Amino acid sequence: MLNETMYGLGSKSSVIRELFAYGLERKKIVGEDKVYDFSLGNPSIPAPQQVKEALLSLLQEPAETLHGYSPASGDPEVKETLARSVNRRFGTAFSGKNFYMTVGAAASLNICIHAVTNPGDEFITFAPFFPEYTVWVENAGAKLLVTPADTESFQIDFEAFERLIGPKTKGVIINSPNNPSGVVYSEETIRRLSETLRRKERELGTVIYLISDEPYREIVYDGLTVPYVTKYYEDTFVCYSYSKSLSLPGERIGYIIVPDEMADADRVMAAVNGAGRALGFVCAPVLFQRAVAMCADVPSDISAYGRNRDLLYNGLTELGYECVRPQGAFYLFVKSPEPDAEAFSERAKRHDVLVVPSDSFGCPGYVRVSYCVSEKTIVDSMPAFRAIMEELRDCL
Repeated sequence: MLNETMYGLGSKSSVIRELFAYGLERKKIVGEDKVYDFSLGNPSIPAPQQVKEALLSLLQEPAETLHGYSPASGDPEVKETLARSVNRRFGTAFSGKNFYMTVGAAASLNICIHAVTNPGDEFITFAPFFPEYTVWVENAGAKLLVTPADTESFQIDFEAFERLIGPKTKGVIINSPNNPSGVVYSEETIRRLSETLRRKERELGTVIYLISDEPYREIVYDGLTVPYVTKYYEDTFVCYSYSKSLSLPGERIGYIIVPDEMADADRVMAAVNGAGRALGFVCAPVLFQRAVAMCADVPSDISAYGRNRDLLYNGLTELGYECVRPQGAFYLFVKSPEPDAEAFSERAKRHDVLVVPSDSFGCPGYVRVSYCVSEKTIVDSMPAFRAIMEELRDCL
């Protein structure tokens, strides 16, 4: 007898993956340049040259050392190197023992959730949010509660958030810069979130963990700074991935940080190690552990994303679309010109424009437009976006 929950997850793709697969097939029919695929958050900027140089250098080493296992939590020298890098950039005081190397941010989040969850626990997140949070929380035997979006600012609606906090609250998941809105939580928001959680910890006599999902940390615009959350709230897990910062999504490499200041930090790190063991997320790929350590301080060149953001935002707003101006990441969150975002996504498909309806992000009425594409794709798509808007004006 199959596990029906797992069958359900495996037999149906996410909306994003379904759109991407549709786009691949459609391109075979009408041509690569005739389909404007804004579905997937797949970095279009090549990995920095330093990554290639690091890999070529590492490949000169003996195979038995290069391709052997590391300790389950990661190579000690890699972890020390990454700790020094984070400390230099963010004014923290971590050491290698605070790090657990992972197979990307998905593994990081899964491990942290499983490390602290008991059956019946609850986690809270904020709409719009990455849909897989629901899958990961429920797989750990917990329930995900969603704070409705503040669609004026896409910061946190604290009154709605506080109503969800209760005796079963085990953790809160944040994602800033945010997928799908592109919004960055301000320092004021992070301070207020931290103060709220401390107060609730005292009231409830429990620990409430904050899980900070940070794959887009380096992708910010206009000189904006992303607050480093461990400096504001002690009981914070940092879940990081190099998928976006070094354009290495297929290599699946990242880490967890468990700060010393966290309550029972040693026991928590032991639980992280235990969750990694139980889930099979041990000994992240050694070649790429060492490669990212060699490139830890390599700056991300996000200039192409910045140009794409301005090109797409300006182009769509001139056509009458209402958009959230992104502060980071590489997504534009566009208000659907018709009430049903799924219907709008289907309408756009008929013009070979692929955008993701926001229902699965917990914020109906919007679509996500991923602009980690070529500049040409954005320019060439504008007539199609215009035709969609004109069609809507005629029929609505």
